[in-house]
Amino acid sequence: MPQESYRFSHKQSVGLVFLCTLFGVAAQYFIKKSGTGLDVLTVHALLTNLPLWAGLSLYGISTCLLILALRDGELSLLYPVISLTYVWVSILSVVVFHESMNVFKIGGIAIICLGVALLGKGKSE
Repeated sequence: MPQESYRFSHKQSVGLVFLCTLFGVAAQYFIKKSGTGLDVLTVHALLTNLPLWAGLSLYGISTCLLILALRDGELSLLYPVISLTYVWVSILSVVVFHESMNVFKIGGIAIICLGVALLGKGKSE
């Protein structure tokens, strides 16, 4: 007897992709942290670097969620939502790592948000 698989609604697919962006941000955080204190790049240093493995694992989880979302959703709508990861990473960089924000970065973030909003609006019509 074939197994029935759960199907996601449009909103659920968008929610999964949004969740992917959050896992992507967490992954970036851990990968950035994995480089601090890494004086010499050796195989042993990489294999024993827990923040690196946490970041890579989070990317793996994000990819699995993306596969589930894309199975039932529209690629042309869902994949651009991934670009919100750039927005979250920029905010994380300023808040956690005290990196600078300038008018060009703010403009880029605004364009990304506008683009995602326009794509979402186009779907509802």
